[in-house]
Amino acid sequence: MKSLIIFSVTVACFFNAQNLILAQDKKAEEKPKPVAIAHIRISGSLEEGAAPAEPLFSSLKETLKSKLDRIKKASTDANVKGLILEIDGIDVGWGKLDELTEALNNFKKSGKKIYTYLESGEMKDYLIALSSNKIMLPESGWLMLTGLRAEVTFYKEMLEKIGAQADFLKVGDFKSAIEPYTRTTMSESSRKQMESMLDDFYEKSIVARIQMEREAKKWAPEDIRKIIDNGPYTAKKAKELGLVDLVGYFPAVTEAFKKELKVDDITLLKNYGKDKIDDIDLSNPFALLKLFAAPKISSNSKPKIAVIYASGTINTGKSEQSLLGSESCGSTSMIQAIKQAENDKNVKAIVLRVDSPGGSALASDLIWAELMRCKKPIIASMSDVAASGGYYICMAASKIYAEPGTITGSIGVFGGKINMGGTYAKLGITSEVITRGANANLFSSTNSFSKSEREAMTKLIDDCYDQFLTKALTGREKAGSKLDRKTLEGLAGGRVWTGRQAKENGLIDELGTMQDAIKMAAKLGGLAVDTDPELLLLPKGKSFLDSLLEPKTQLSLKSGLDISGISSLFNEVKGLDTFLRMRNEPLWLMLPYNLKVK
Repeated sequence: MKSLIIFSVTVACFFNAQNLILAQDKKAEEKPKPVAIAHIRISGSLEEGAAPAEPLFSSLKETLKSKLDRIKKASTDANVKGLILEIDGIDVGWGKLDELTEALNNFKKSGKKIYTYLESGEMKDYLIALSSNKIMLPESGWLMLTGLRAEVTFYKEMLEKIGAQADFLKVGDFKSAIEPYTRTTMSESSRKQMESMLDDFYEKSIVARIQMEREAKKWAPEDIRKIIDNGPYTAKKAKELGLVDLVGYFPAVTEAFKKELKVDDITLLKNYGKDKIDDIDLSNPFALLKLFAAPKISSNSKPKIAVIYASGTINTGKSEQSLLGSESCGSTSMIQAIKQAENDKNVKAIVLRVDSPGGSALASDLIWAELMRCKKPIIASMSDVAASGGYYICMAASKIYAEPGTITGSIGVFGGKINMGGTYAKLGITSEVITRGANANLFSSTNSFSKSEREAMTKLIDDCYDQFLTKALTGREKAGSKLDRKTLEGLAGGRVWTGRQAKENGLIDELGTMQDAIKMAAKLGGLAVDTDPELLLLPKGKSFLDSLLEPKTQLSLKSGLDISGISSLFNEVKGLDTFLRMRNEPLWLMLPYNLKVK
C-alpha cells in the first residue's frame, strides 16, 4: 500500500511537471518576437556600373544600383516593418539624389515608416532625409542649410606660371568647356546658363521640395528662402523651426521607432541587404588564391534586359581609372559591351545608362554608330550628367529618360591644344622641327595655331558640329519629337540644361528613373511589364587579377588619402587630368568637367 501511494505521488508530480513545462512553452510561444527594422547607411559617392567581380572588393564600394536594390528589398520583405536610414556626407549629383528620393518614396508606399539619423546634416543629406517620416540630429550636430553654389575651376594663370598657353577654338556661345584653360572668370554667356541651372535647382530641388515634404508647417516659398538665408542651424534650432523632428543620438532612433510601432523590442538589421563576404586569412598564401579565382558566372536562358553603363570621360580605347581617381568610358569597352548584348539571344532590349560629361568626339561617334547598328530596342537613362558627348551617345536611343536634376545638353564642339613651348624653354629644353606641308605643325606642342592651321581646325569643328546637330535631330525624330532644326540650334551652342528644362525643351522624352527606363525597355522587348526583368550588367566588373594584369591600369592615389586638404586638391585638378587623358584627340564634345553645383 505504501508503495502504491509513493507511485501515485510520483505520477502526480510527473504530470504536474509536464503541465508546468507545457505552460511555460505556451507562454514562450505567446511572447511576441522582436520587430525587425532594416538599417541602411548612405554616405560618400555612389558610382554607376557593375560592381567588381569579387565580393571582397564589391563590398568595399557600393554602387548606386546596389543601394537602390537594398531599399527595394526592404520594402518587399515581410519581416521588415520599417527602415532606419543613417546618412553621413553623401557626395552625389542631383540626378542620383532624385533617384534615391524616388526609391525612398516607393518604400513608403509599402506602408512602412522611415526614420533618418543625420550625422553631419549637409544640404544633400537633408534633401534625402526629407523623404523620411522622422528626421533626427545628434545634440551636437548641425543642419548646413545654407543655399546653393556653382563652382568652376580655372587653370589659365597656372598654365601661364609654367610658360604654357591654351589655344582652343569652339562653336557655340555657351560652349564654356574651354574657359577653364583660356579665362580666369566666367564669360557672360557661361554665367547666364549657370544662373539658369542654379535657379532651377534652388527653386525646384530645394525650396519646392522642403515645402512639399514639410507641408505641415504650411511654409510659403518666401518663408523657406528666409530660413535658408539664416542658416546653418544647430540641432536644437532646427527642431525648433520644424526642419527636423528629433534631437538625440543614434540609439534614440530605435527607441522612437518602438513608440511609433507600439512595441517593446526591436531587432535592428544592421547594414540590411549588404553582400556578406567570407573572411580571407591574408597570412595564408593558399587563402590568397581566392582573390585570383575566376568569378562565378550565373548563366540561364531567361529573357533579360542589358544595362550598359557609360560612366566617366569618353575616350578612345578601353575604359580605365586614372591616377587621380577619375573614371573613363572607353569606346572599345563600350563597343564590346554593345556587341555582347546584341549577340546574346536572351537579351531582348538595352538600357544605356549614362553618367558622363562627354569627351572625345571620335569616341562618342564610334559608340553612337555601334548603338545605331544594334537591332534591339535601346532606351537611354541619364544619371547625374549626360552632356555633350554623353548626350551624343543617347541620340541612338528610341527614348531618353532623365532625372529632374540631371545636367544634360551642351550640344557643341571645341578643339585645340596647350602650347608647352614656354614651359620647355623655362626648363632649358629646345627643339628644332622640319616640316613639309602648310599645316604639319597643327598638333605641335611647342607652337600655337598658325593662320592656316586655325582655318583648318575651324572647318573640322564646324563640320563636327553640323554632324552633332543632324544626328540629334534624327534622334529626336526617331523618338517622336517635333523638334525642328532652327529650334534645336537655339537650344544648342553648348548650352547646358537641367533634366526639367531639357524635358520642357524637347531634348529628352521623359523624367524618370533607371527603373522606369528598364520597364520601357522590357515593354519594347516583349517582356512582361508587371514583373522586374532579369538584368545583364555591362561592361562586367573587373576581377582582382584582371585589374593587376591590365596594361594601362593606374592605381588611384585618391582612394587611400584621408588627409585634410589633399582630397580637395585632387578634385580641383581633375579637369587637367581629363585634358591630359585626351590630349591626342583633335575634337572634344565636353561639359566643363569640374563644374560643381552644391
